[in-house]
Amino acid sequence: MKTRITRRTFVSTTAASAFAFTFLPRHVFGANSRVNVAGIGVGGKGAGDIADAAKEGANIVALCDVDEDRASGTFKKFPDAKRFNDFRVMLEKQKDIDAVMVSTPDHCHAAAALMAMKLGKHVYCQKPLSHSVHEARLMAEAAKKYKVVTQMGNQAHAGEPIRRAVELVRAGIIGHVTEAHIWTNRPIWPQGQTRPVESTSAPASLDWDLWLGPAPERPYSPAYVPFKWRGWWDFGTGALGDMACHIMDMPYWALELAAPTSVEAESGGATKESPPNWSTITYQFPKRGSLPPVKLVWYDGKKDGKQNSPSDALWEGAERDKYECILVGEKGRFLFNRGNTNWLVLPGTATDGFKEPDQTVPRTKNEDYEWLAAIKGEGHAPLMRFELSGPFSETVLLGNLAVRTGKKIQWDAAKLKAINAPEADQFIRREYRKGWEV
Repeated sequence: MKTRITRRTFVSTTAASAFAFTFLPRHVFGANSRVNVAGIGVGGKGAGDIADAAKEGANIVALCDVDEDRASGTFKKFPDAKRFNDFRVMLEKQKDIDAVMVSTPDHCHAAAALMAMKLGKHVYCQKPLSHSVHEARLMAEAAKKYKVVTQMGNQAHAGEPIRRAVELVRAGIIGHVTEAHIWTNRPIWPQGQTRPVESTSAPASLDWDLWLGPAPERPYSPAYVPFKWRGWWDFGTGALGDMACHIMDMPYWALELAAPTSVEAESGGATKESPPNWSTITYQFPKRGSLPPVKLVWYDGKKDGKQNSPSDALWEGAERDKYECILVGEKGRFLFNRGNTNWLVLPGTATDGFKEPDQTVPRTKNEDYEWLAAIKGEGHAPLMRFELSGPFSETVLLGNLAVRTGKKIQWDAAKLKAINAPEADQFIRREYRKGWEV
């Protein structure tokens, strides 16, 4: 037998109010005032981020992109916004900016976000929060130090499927959970590559030096931009960095996970320059109070010509294409997809006697509204603020340490140290080009 659970609405004002948080913004906003927002990286994903913020009432005052052609659509959409190609210049010169949206490739996230926070700007930054583990720690600490409102771009975190699933899992729908299995079909861009040897001039519209930013200098190649940068270690974080902040989110939140004690990886095709074509990464999390230890396994890519995903036994009774996460508890399995509330519990008897809990996690219109409302001193603290998404991003990116070192990483979160693999230090804290240090 199997049980399908669809959305039911619970309203519990008292429970939701426990998450309320009043911000005292530096700029006191009136009832009808708007937050002045600047965009850093406004072509591609950034175009949508800026447009979404504008829909929620943000006043777009400045736009920065290193590629004029790629950003042209956004420039046209917001003709009154001042234009820049170097975010450092924009943040120094334009004094009316209240908040910044960072939608650059991964390797520039920390440089842009940290500078903005130091200048007192509120920050929204796309996932993964950072390119390195150390940067994620710095960004969480900066958000706290400078008392700015932050949000990591992770749209589904603000939606009903994840927030309700968190409540159900915590209420014990399948009892105590001991395993989580998560998979994606990414990468859908090339990985397992060697560095291009051909020499090609960058397009006239692209400032290649600014695009490189903190990354080591190298000649331009169309193998890197505009989208394939995810498959290069110097710029991206591979399929894991791209998708785990989305798909690992619900179990990480619901199971109250923090730092793992160890991470190990099996993978194929990785090179010194490029992430693997497939990987299976196993995180071990310790006991948390009365909650048991958890084994969390991540699967990506194609292994032996087939999609790398959980074993057939875990999928028994379910359609593979409908779900992206399987939790294993003492009573059964909970199958989940962040895109809908049609989750599945197997066997159906697992829910016998289960009483659906009241709403305890605050709901919001969307992640942009949640961030902008908090900046204005309204609503609750963003639930993907850097103090929360920083540790989450650290955990995600630890998987790449295991891939790159080829070792089972024994992790000391307090010291940011792989205690059995000193060679991992170079990946935990990366080097920066002169002028781009964080």
